[in-house]
Amino acid sequence: MTTAIAVEDVRREVKLLRALKGHSNLVQFYDAFEDFDNVYIVMELCEGGELLDRILSRGGKYSEDDAKAVLVQILSVVAFCHLQGVVHRDLKPENFLYTSKDENSHLKVIDFGLSDFVRPDERLNDIVGSAYYVAPEVLHRSYSTEADVWSIGVIAYILLCGSRPFWARSESGIFRAVLKADPGFDEAPWPSLSPEAKDFVKRLLNKDPRKRMTAAQALSHPWIRNHNSAKVPLDILIFRLMKQYMRSSSLRKAALRALSKTLTVDELHYLKEQFALLEPNKNGSLTLENFRGALTKNATDAMKDSRIPDFLSSLNALQYRRMDFEEFCAAGLSVHQLEALDRWEQHARCAYELFEKDGNRAIVIEELASELGLGPALPVHAVLNDWIRHTDGKLSFHGFVKLLHGISSRTVAKVT
Repeated sequence: MTTAIAVEDVRREVKLLRALKGHSNLVQFYDAFEDFDNVYIVMELCEGGELLDRILSRGGKYSEDDAKAVLVQILSVVAFCHLQGVVHRDLKPENFLYTSKDENSHLKVIDFGLSDFVRPDERLNDIVGSAYYVAPEVLHRSYSTEADVWSIGVIAYILLCGSRPFWARSESGIFRAVLKADPGFDEAPWPSLSPEAKDFVKRLLNKDPRKRMTAAQALSHPWIRNHNSAKVPLDILIFRLMKQYMRSSSLRKAALRALSKTLTVDELHYLKEQFALLEPNKNGSLTLENFRGALTKNATDAMKDSRIPDFLSSLNALQYRRMDFEEFCAAGLSVHQLEALDRWEQHARCAYELFEKDGNRAIVIEELASELGLGPALPVHAVLNDWIRHTDGKLSFHGFVKLLHGISSRTVAKVT
């Protein structure tokens, strides 16, 4: 290690390995020592070789069940890391080792050399990772834990069909393909695979990180959730969405409540699992204590470094009231992810009809501006004029969909 940066990288890797403990698919770290010349990292011995070697020895094709067995383990440990506020940044078949040569041996994730702590609302900007597995937003230099999920999508694609979803002869060609090309699902064996398997891979390889499933959501996807060892872990996304919901205006909360009533049984499955993990009290409601308890139960030392417990302060309003399952669904749904579904238009139209009955009322533009927290310096008429129906001053369908997303600096930037 000849540079200060190289030294810092090894320090961070050791710190991460020391902090992340307690998951069966995580390589076990024993200790680290240094002398004048070397750093020694003592870890468990994995004698079963790389996942990559097993893929190659099978000629690249796994049955759907065999692929599930691998992906359940990968998703489970990655969801665990993300909850702790750790992003791996170099997930690929070479970085998963089998503990023994046994066919059903356990997989372990290794090599945290490029990993980092990330706060729930922070973005990272350095381009790291391996070209074939790198997410589009990493190349755009603004990303978080979702980048790992993209890499798992690439691994899932390879397991199921034996070839890479993005390929070119040069690194810059691969990057171009990752940014511009869509993975193919027309060549064999895709037509003979289940529609659920295809849907699973497509929802991991969505180029918009906000529309991509999280690792915990992927474990509750219909394709994988009934696989014998699939358990849905607590999802850091729930805490992020709760924070946004708590800061939302009463109008936006009403809109989200209407949208949550249009969710299908499949879409509710994940929210039910998350709600149960927060251990609601006997009458089925949550308080701030439930969120704190669930985090504490799952915490490792890594959580302190990624400052995840600080996040609870954004849920302080729950100190004095309870949240039932119905409200939890409104707070815990991701509008962006629903937008990625084929049924989005139906969802939005149904939700708007419900909102028309219960929540829609005449709104003055200035009132809407203050509901959305827009400052006086903004040309609010230019931003919000097309949100309101001019016949009765109520929110239009267009305005309702915009309200579901909340107002973003991007919306405003387009106008100003």
